[in-house]
Amino acid sequence: MRERTASCLPVLLLVSSSVLVAGCPGGDQGKTQDPVVVYSAADRELAQDVLDAFSKESGVRVDAKWDTEASKTTGLAQAIDAERGRPRADVFWDNEPVQAVLLARRGLLAKLPAEALSRRGSAPADKEGRWVGFAARARVILVNTALVASGTAPVSFRDLANPRFKGRAGVANPLFGSTTAHVCALVAKLGEKETRSWLEALRANDVAVCAGNGDVQKRVASGELMIGLTDTDDAWGARSDGKPVDIVFPDQGEGGLGTVVLPNAVAVVEGAPHPETAAKLALYLASSKAEAMLAHGAGQQIPLLPGGESARPSWIPANLKVLDVSWDAVADAEPTARALVKEALLSEKK
Repeated sequence: MRERTASCLPVLLLVSSSVLVAGCPGGDQGKTQDPVVVYSAADRELAQDVLDAFSKESGVRVDAKWDTEASKTTGLAQAIDAERGRPRADVFWDNEPVQAVLLARRGLLAKLPAEALSRRGSAPADKEGRWVGFAARARVILVNTALVASGTAPVSFRDLANPRFKGRAGVANPLFGSTTAHVCALVAKLGEKETRSWLEALRANDVAVCAGNGDVQKRVASGELMIGLTDTDDAWGARSDGKPVDIVFPDQGEGGLGTVVLPNAVAVVEGAPHPETAAKLALYLASSKAEAMLAHGAGQQIPLLPGGESARPSWIPANLKVLDVSWDAVADAEPTARALVKEALLSEKK
C-alpha cells in the first residue's frame, strides 16, 4: 500500500474507515477488534448459536474449527499440540474435560481471566485456572420402547452386557469423544480389573461398536439396536423427533455408582494469536447466559454455574446422582483406559 501513488490515498482512507466501522458494531470509535479462533469439540448445531450470539454482542468475528463426530475431541487436542510452536487456535471448547486436563499438563493452555474462575461456583475447574467447566451432558442409556417392554429397561451401564441384549446393544467407539471419558471415569472409580471385565463382557455380548454417539442414537431409534449408551443431547434428539425411545439415567438406585456427567470445558490456548478476544470468548462461554442457551437449545444441556438452575431442562432429574470422581483422576486413567479398550473390546475374538 505504501508504494501506491498519492492520488490513491483519499480513496484508500475512505475504504479503510468503512471497514473499521463495519467491523465494530456499537460504535467502537473506529477501533478494529481482532477475530477469535475457536477449536470446538461441541457439536456445531449446538455451539454455533452460542458463538453467533457472542459475535453479535461483542462485534468480534468468530472463526471456528470443527472436527468429525467420531474423533473430534481427540483430533482437536492433537491439532493444538501439533501447533504448539505457532498456535492457530485462541480458545479450545472441549465437550468434556479430559483433553483440557491433558493439554494443560503439557503447558498448552494459558490461565483464564480471574472473573471466569471467581464466578464458577462448584463447577469443575483446573487447580491452576487453565480451564473451567460449564454446561454438561449426561451419559444415558437410550432404549427402544417398541423392543424393550415397560419395566424391563436396563438400569445400569453394566446391562449392556446382559445376555438378553446380545447383539442388540451399542456403544460409540471408546477410543474417541465422550465414550473415552466414560471409560476413563470407570477406570478411575472402579479400577483396571473391573473395567476390563466389563469391556470383555461387552465383547462377549456382541455389543455393536458404533461410529459415534449420533450413530448409536440412530440405530436404537430405528430398531436395529434395542439399547445404546449415548449422551443426553443425542438421546433427546431421538425423543424430540418422536422416535419410540425412552431415556434411562443409569445407576441411580441404592448402591449405584451414579450417572457419568460430562461438563464442557473452556480454555485459552497458550500463546493465542488474539489473547484479548480469546479472553472475551472464554468469559462468554463460562457464563449463565451461554449455559441457558445450551440448556434451552437442541442439546438440552445441564447448567452448572451459579444462577443457572432455572434453565435446567425439566426432564432431567433435579436429584440426579452423579458419579463422584475428579477430572484429574479421570485424565490419569486415560492411558490405561485406551489400552483396555484395545485389548478387551476391540481386539479380535480368539
